Amino acid sequence: MHWLYLLASLVCLGLAMVRSMPSIGVLFFLACSLGLMVAWILGWMSSRISSNTRDIGHIMSPEELRQLRERAEANRRARAQGDSAP
Repeated sequence: MHWLYLLASLVCLGLAMVRSMPSIGVLFFLACSLGLMVAWILGWMSSRISSNTRDIGHIMSPEELRQLRERAEANRRARAQGDSAP
């Protein structure tokens, strides 16, 4: 979607170069071109950032993390008791 902003910006820049246009029209199209270019850059950056973020579904809750630590500690204690028993 953000590529459409770039295309529209280039179209506005091309229209600003038409010789028969009054100066207010040239300024209008240059301002539109600049605004659309900024919108394209922001959209491009937003899509790059969102593509590199982690899925929130994979984040563990504090309760799940506590249970995992308790299980790991219990396994460690069981191994330590099993090694010292023979």
